[in-house]
Amino acid sequence: MAAAHNWSAGRPVNRRRFLSDLGMGFTGTVLGTMLFEDGIAKEPAAAAKAPAKNVIWLFMLGGASHIETFDPKPALTKYADKTIAETPFEKVIREPRVTKNFRMFAGSARLATKILRPQVGFQKRGKCGTEVCDWLPHVGGCADDIAVVRSLWTTDFSHTSQMLFHTGRIIIDGREPCLGSWAHYGLGTLNRDLPKFVVMGRPPSDFGGGYASHQASSLGPEYDGVPIEVEPDRAVPYPPRGKGLTREAQKAEFELVGELNRMAAVEYPADPQLQARIKSYELAFRMQASLPDLVSLNDETRETKALYGLDDAVTAPFGRQCLAARKLVERGVRFVQIYHGGAADDDNGLWDSHQELRRLTAQRCREVDQPIAGLLKDLKRRGMLDSTLVVWATEFGRTPNVEPRPDGEKDSEELRGRDHHIYGFSCWLAGGGIKGGVVHGATDEIGFHAVEDRHYVTDIHATILHQLGLSPQKLELPGRRRLDLERGKPITEIIA
Repeated sequence: MAAAHNWSAGRPVNRRRFLSDLGMGFTGTVLGTMLFEDGIAKEPAAAAKAPAKNVIWLFMLGGASHIETFDPKPALTKYADKTIAETPFEKVIREPRVTKNFRMFAGSARLATKILRPQVGFQKRGKCGTEVCDWLPHVGGCADDIAVVRSLWTTDFSHTSQMLFHTGRIIIDGREPCLGSWAHYGLGTLNRDLPKFVVMGRPPSDFGGGYASHQASSLGPEYDGVPIEVEPDRAVPYPPRGKGLTREAQKAEFELVGELNRMAAVEYPADPQLQARIKSYELAFRMQASLPDLVSLNDETRETKALYGLDDAVTAPFGRQCLAARKLVERGVRFVQIYHGGAADDDNGLWDSHQELRRLTAQRCREVDQPIAGLLKDLKRRGMLDSTLVVWATEFGRTPNVEPRPDGEKDSEELRGRDHHIYGFSCWLAGGGIKGGVVHGATDEIGFHAVEDRHYVTDIHATILHQLGLSPQKLELPGRRRLDLERGKPITEIIA
């Protein structure tokens, strides 16, 4: 093929520049991003004009109950101890949508047990009056900055819906890139010393899809999220320098390894694993110099640390992660993903509440409430909330009725729980060009079906990508077609 030429200036242009000038859908966007990172072009226009520059994604593993967090349902108190079939709402369990979009994988809804009354009260919060549960008073205090979406639904009844919420793809259909990887792929870096996509917290177990929730799949491993810790001595997943190794000697080692990798790349130019390895070595060296100081938090005031709950043993672990997230986006990291509720001894996630919902959900809320509110307040007072999109999400909600298990209905109320619920649940977004103080969508009177402004979980993806200046409709690789359901559509009603 003959070399492409710039016919307006009469000088040769390489293939990357040629394709970028042509503008080949999302390929053109990505090539423009590559040029921006190479320092030979401006940031792609859509991203430069986008309201959001960064995302902080907070994911509660296990399935937080919408009925006990952001979607009050007083009718459940009225009809407590009756089955759904014995109430005026019995038709909800016979509607076609109960089975229409459900994908059988590992269980299904069991709806014959008695209704469980809400286990916590709600208060109107902020000037907007959004109702938030009493277990989340600090987050409730930020209601005027939050858009609550009460009408999500999904298709996977099992905890593999953790992977679905991050990738848009149910596990039995194979893997797709996660949301953070698409953002990484489409956006230019703002700091070459740090990754564009960082992950904190224990990820889902293999039962929940494992590392796929922060991996790039077909995009290639260089777009995976980079896991970090918030302890300075193990901030990066690479061995620290030994006492006898100077920075100059370590730099020389990395340069030698890099040269050997580049020699191998000449022989294997199309090997994505090799390209990812080269980039990871280069980034690792830069991260070892910058990341430990960043997560040490030594430069933060006592007041700021207290704002995030670092002076409380219950809130400190998640508070450190939220404060580190603020510092990361402040330094230019595009996408920070924080898991809460991951545990070595619980494959489902600690927000799962089949039993003792009152105690367990109250405890989980206690762990995250002040750190999340501290994050929102800190971003706002620093003038960063306008360009940082914060999202709180979970894989599904919980049923209106009691968890169906042997003798479960005979338990005292404080020992009861709820089962998984895919037909209607909640999440919220704040900052990054999202309206504050609004509630969008609704579930029915008993919190069963999303009935008003229904949104599949990937509509949250599409909204985030739209706010970052990326088009979800163009996110596709040759030969890997995506369904419209997996792309989603932006929720325009909550965009400012």
